[in-house]
Amino acid sequence: VQLQASGGGLVQSGGSLRLSCAASGRTSSSYMMGWFRQAPGKEREFVASITTRDGNTYMSDSAKGRFTISRDVAVKTVYLQMNSLKPEDTAVYYCALALNSRAQYAYWGQGTQVTVSS
Repeated sequence: VQLQASGGGLVQSGGSLRLSCAASGRTSSSYMMGWFRQAPGKEREFVASITTRDGNTYMSDSAKGRFTISRDVAVKTVYLQMNSLKPEDTAVYYCALALNSRAQYAYWGQGTQVTVSS
């Protein structure tokens, strides 16, 4: 399984970005895909996830109300729509794929940088 994240960039506070994560390879066993982020000097944190089959979503408190996660099963892509961005959202965003409901993410993308200027 390979994951390719894209869509990061530089945006002003209050702006929006949409991240994409395209999966390839043997993805038939995918249970869930998620987005994580890591800011400089901080630990990686969960942002959002979505189950592959049912589309059930889970959001972190920091993402609720501002971010939306969605998927397009036909093209094996997961999206993270980020609105009302804040400088504290600045981080490298990673997508990941889990094979089971225990959210054990076995595959990770390379990360895409999101920078929000004040």
